[in-house]
Amino acid sequence: MSQKESFILEFSFPVKAQTIYEHWLDSAGHAAMTGADAEITGQENAIFEAWDGYITGKNLRLEPFQLIEQTWRSSEFMEDDDDSHLKISLRDSPGGCDMRLEHSNIPAGQTQYLQGWKDFYEKPMLDYFTKENRK
Repeated sequence: MSQKESFILEFSFPVKAQTIYEHWLDSAGHAAMTGADAEITGQENAIFEAWDGYITGKNLRLEPFQLIEQTWRSSEFMEDDDDSHLKISLRDSPGGCDMRLEHSNIPAGQTQYLQGWKDFYEKPMLDYFTKENRK
């Protein structure tokens, strides 16, 4: 059995944890902050889709404004690959909120998601929430 990939990223955003949590778990909010279509709800055990179907998964555990745990897979996973696991911890900080993203159980060799989180989540979210704060 080959070794699974995993990593931890930490991001800071200029909004409260509640804002990130609510946007992440709302179709329109998720799409607004990432720039790509999403179908998602804030219900445990609900399935979701993001980035026009490139990402699919299921909400496992939700603690309002603090924790989002999901199964996660991309269209690059093989059919027999297990789902990966995503754990997002949110904490208010003096400048907004800190987010810790733990992505584990990724199929061996699929290391592109590390940069993908930076390019397709962190950067557009920073741009979006920075513009929102200027209003």
